[in-house]
Amino acid sequence: MTRRAMVIDLKRCATCYNCVVACKQEHFLPPWVFWNRILISESGKFPKVTKYAYPILCNHCKDAPCVKVCPTGATHQREDGIVEIITNKCVGCRSCVVACPYQQRTYYDHDDKEYFPGQGFTPLELIGKKLYPLQKGTIIKCNFCAERVDQGIKKGLKPGVDREATPACVIACPCGARYFGDLDDPESEVSKLIREKGAVQLHPGHGTDPSVYYIGGIEEAPVVTKYFGISVYDTSPELTFKRGAEPGRKG
Repeated sequence: MTRRAMVIDLKRCATCYNCVVACKQEHFLPPWVFWNRILISESGKFPKVTKYAYPILCNHCKDAPCVKVCPTGATHQREDGIVEIITNKCVGCRSCVVACPYQQRTYYDHDDKEYFPGQGFTPLELIGKKLYPLQKGTIIKCNFCAERVDQGIKKGLKPGVDREATPACVIACPCGARYFGDLDDPESEVSKLIREKGAVQLHPGHGTDPSVYYIGGIEEAPVVTKYFGISVYDTSPELTFKRGAEPGRKG
């Protein structure tokens, strides 16, 4: 069996946002949609302040609640563990959005928003509508760049090793903070990192068994202990968490 997984080394993340941009470029995502985000928090008092960066994305959970609640089977889990959405089956009920404990799903409710308002769609946006069309009234999310993975495998390439078979966010990271591979292979790089460096999942208490693991700085990072609580800053435009504000509510 194969289970695709990702490991993110928080100590190596430079908060450059290459992963965020690469994801948007790969999937031609509109201005207000982000499948990769970076949570930012701070601890301490001036002049001794520590900044924490926490990249988040769909966790492709082994026991995914989004799969269980989908009434049409649009959200399903592939044999390799990737949780994906069959757009033509999605009715936009948003049950999966409510069920996801990590807030990693987006309801695509309009497709007329331009990157440069009033100036029309750019050539890149127009190409994106043909190469990677998004269907209005459906749910969209990170898919571990399943298209790249599948096409790479057909060419005899290995995901996590060969660039053409690896998620865009992984190969775009200039610091090498992201790793991708097979969790069921004890000799894969991701398995060794989890085992040797004590990588952990985000909120394992949810019981979903995420396929995204994190190395370093987790225990002391307020962004982890208070995510979905208080004192969290989400730097992506569509969600802004301010100190003391409730998650998901702009303020």
